Amino acid sequence: MGEPVRMCAGCREHAPKKELIRIVRTPTGEIVADAGGKVPGRGAYICRKSACLAKARKSRALERMLRTPISAETYDALAAAIEGADG
Repeated sequence: MGEPVRMCAGCREHAPKKELIRIVRTPTGEIVADAGGKVPGRGAYICRKSACLAKARKSRALERMLRTPISAETYDALAAAIEGADG
Protein backbone atom coordinates (compact mmCIF):
# COMPACT_ATOMS: atom_id res chain seq x y z
CA MET A 1 0.00 0.00 0.00
CA GLY A 2 1.25 3.49 -0.83
CA GLU A 3 1.66 6.47 1.42
CA PRO A 4 -1.57 8.40 2.18
CA VAL A 5 -2.13 11.51 0.03
CA ARG A 6 -3.96 14.64 1.20
CA MET A 7 -4.98 17.91 -0.47
CA CYS A 8 -3.62 21.30 0.60
CA ALA A 9 -6.38 23.70 1.66
CA GLY A 10 -4.50 26.61 0.04
CA CYS A 11 -3.15 25.53 -3.36
CA ARG A 12 -5.46 22.48 -3.59
CA GLU A 13 -2.59 20.29 -4.82
CA HIS A 14 -2.26 16.72 -3.62
CA ALA A 15 0.87 15.67 -1.73
CA PRO A 16 1.97 12.84 0.55
CA LYS A 17 0.56 13.32 4.05
CA LYS A 18 4.06 13.55 5.59
CA GLU A 19 4.88 16.63 3.47
CA LEU A 20 1.88 18.61 4.76
CA ILE A 21 1.01 20.17 8.12
CA ARG A 22 -2.26 19.15 9.73
CA ILE A 23 -4.38 21.98 11.15
CA VAL A 24 -6.79 20.72 13.80
CA ARG A 25 -9.92 22.00 15.53
CA THR A 26 -9.70 20.19 18.84
CA PRO A 27 -12.81 18.96 20.69
CA THR A 28 -12.50 22.09 22.90
CA GLY A 29 -12.65 24.34 19.79
CA GLU A 30 -8.98 25.39 19.74
CA ILE A 31 -7.23 25.62 16.34
CA VAL A 32 -3.67 24.24 16.41
CA ALA A 33 -0.95 23.08 14.00
CA ASP A 34 -0.36 19.36 14.51
CA ALA A 35 3.08 18.41 13.20
CA GLY A 36 2.82 14.84 14.52
CA GLY A 37 -0.64 14.12 13.14
CA LYS A 38 -1.91 12.67 16.42
CA VAL A 39 -4.01 15.46 17.97
CA PRO A 40 -7.68 14.42 18.16
CA GLY A 41 -10.21 16.54 16.31
CA ARG A 42 -11.32 17.67 12.87
CA GLY A 43 -8.35 18.25 10.57
CA ALA A 44 -7.32 19.92 7.35
CA TYR A 45 -3.94 19.90 5.63
CA ILE A 46 -1.76 22.70 4.31
CA CYS A 47 1.61 22.84 2.51
CA ARG A 48 4.65 24.02 4.44
CA LYS A 49 4.51 27.36 2.57
CA SER A 50 3.22 30.63 3.96
CA ALA A 51 1.74 31.40 0.51
CA CYS A 52 -0.59 28.40 0.83
CA LEU A 53 -1.77 29.58 4.25
CA ALA A 54 -2.41 33.04 2.77
CA LYS A 55 -4.49 31.51 -0.05
CA ALA A 56 -6.46 29.38 2.43
CA ARG A 57 -7.07 32.45 4.59
CA LYS A 58 -8.27 34.58 1.66
CA SER A 59 -10.65 31.90 0.40
CA ARG A 60 -11.67 30.90 3.96
CA ALA A 61 -10.97 27.28 3.01
CA LEU A 62 -9.70 26.32 6.48
CA GLU A 63 -12.78 27.85 8.10
CA ARG A 64 -15.02 25.75 5.85
CA MET A 65 -13.01 22.56 6.33
CA LEU A 66 -12.81 22.94 10.11
CA ARG A 67 -16.38 24.26 10.32
CA THR A 68 -15.49 27.17 12.60
CA PRO A 69 -14.43 30.82 12.29
CA ILE A 70 -10.69 31.45 12.70
CA SER A 71 -9.37 34.64 14.29
CA ALA A 72 -6.51 36.76 12.94
CA GLU A 73 -4.44 35.82 16.01
CA THR A 74 -4.91 32.13 15.25
CA TYR A 75 -3.83 32.66 11.63
CA ASP A 76 -0.72 34.46 12.92
CA ALA A 77 0.07 31.52 15.21
CA LEU A 78 -0.43 29.07 12.33
CA ALA A 79 1.88 31.17 10.13
CA ALA A 80 4.56 31.06 12.84
CA ALA A 81 4.16 27.28 13.12
CA ILE A 82 4.47 26.84 9.34
CA GLU A 83 7.56 29.05 9.19
CA GLY A 84 9.09 27.02 12.02
CA ALA A 85 8.31 23.72 10.29
CA ASP A 86 9.67 24.98 6.96
CA GLY A 87 13.03 26.06 8.31
